[in-house]
Amino acid sequence: MRPPPVTAAVRVRRAEVSDLDDLVALEEATFDTDRLSRAQYRKHLDSETAQVLVASANHRRFLGTAVVFYRKGTTVARLYSIATKPQARGKGVGSALIEAAEDAARLRGCRALRLEVRKDNGVAIGLYERLGYHRIGEYARYYGDGADALRLEKAL
Repeated sequence: MRPPPVTAAVRVRRAEVSDLDDLVALEEATFDTDRLSRAQYRKHLDSETAQVLVASANHRRFLGTAVVFYRKGTTVARLYSIATKPQARGKGVGSALIEAAEDAARLRGCRALRLEVRKDNGVAIGLYERLGYHRIGEYARYYGDGADALRLEKAL
């Protein structure tokens, strides 16, 4: 049986400990390499230098997550990870998570948000570019499987 389509407005909030099972399950289903572990997620939930966001709709239905890192002494935040459930893709969940990450970074005084994306992930690159991100560099063999990455940035 297929899950019902996402129809309600997407809501983004800060993740809580009760989200750990959903966060880890989505991480394992989405990424083959470079995954965050349960312990890492748990650490990030209480961190001063990280923020874990979750997107939901229809009364806490978990749809996706974004992880943002902050470094002391800089006004550049880093979108470390973003993932959405397959049935939520193409329905505005990724955009909502990115916009919430940008808002969170602005609230912390950041002036830019940076990220890395697999060079072969055309869908994600297209989304980032539509949202105003531009290419600032590349990393060869950046990911655990040897894939190259593009570095993107958006001024906040």
